[in-house]
Amino acid sequence: MERKNRKMELNHKQQTHHNENHPSFKTKMKKLVEHKYFQPIVIGIILLNGLIIVAETYLTGNTVLLAIDKIIVWVFVIELLIKMIGLGFKGYFSDRWNHFDFLIVIGSLLFYSTPFVSVLRLIRVLRLIRMIPAIPALRKIIDSLMASIPALTGILGLSVLLFSIYAIIGTTFFSDVLPYEYFGSFHTSLFTLMQVVTFESWASQVARPIINEVPWAWVYFVTFIVIGALVILNLVVAVILSYLGQDDEAKREEQMDRLYKENQDLRNDIKEIKQLLMEKKA
Repeated sequence: MERKNRKMELNHKQQTHHNENHPSFKTKMKKLVEHKYFQPIVIGIILLNGLIIVAETYLTGNTVLLAIDKIIVWVFVIELLIKMIGLGFKGYFSDRWNHFDFLIVIGSLLFYSTPFVSVLRLIRVLRLIRMIPAIPALRKIIDSLMASIPALTGILGLSVLLFSIYAIIGTTFFSDVLPYEYFGSFHTSLFTLMQVVTFESWASQVARPIINEVPWAWVYFVTFIVIGALVILNLVVAVILSYLGQDDEAKREEQMDRLYKENQDLRNDIKEIKQLLMEKKA
């Protein structure tokens, strides 16, 4: 029995040693994915892809650019396969950004020979969005924006209510002052208010002509700018910034908890050592 156990242990050690010296293909792919130069190379290829797309706007149908674009597509396919083999299907698709990468690469393959030129151009442009998951800083911003959407629903509802009220007021009192495209109907009033919020020629094109005809209209524009542009938009910015800082706070709290647990373990070890020393002295 003892010989059998020793033989099993020896075989296990030999197998482990063999695996360490001869890693599997999946292990090699995983090491390649985790290599420090892998992600920078991918980012460089994405940037090259962007330059090719820009060049194609000046040299439409250039055979050299089209050939380079086709090579880049197959490089993305190889990158996708390396990641899926190295990380495994479950590990690869556990990251939601990889879902987007997968759809873009597969879409590039499916629509590459499509007669719909506009669809192909859209897929090529969408490839540039792969820069977001490739760069951690961009990824953090997008993740924070997505996380802040539930908190922004209340502000969005307040904005819709505010714009609707001011659009109805503007349509009621200013429809005869300016041409139809400004306050002639509810939807044109909404578009005009969007122009006012962005401060794009709102005074010369919209506010001053109306104030010349309706003197009290300044109250309408001043209150809308203060509430709509200065208060609500700043609330949106404040919510997004708060979510940008949440990841850093979570990491700090995790580090503090880990240090606290390590400190408690160390104190417990010191107590045990003291008890052992006291028992030996006794």
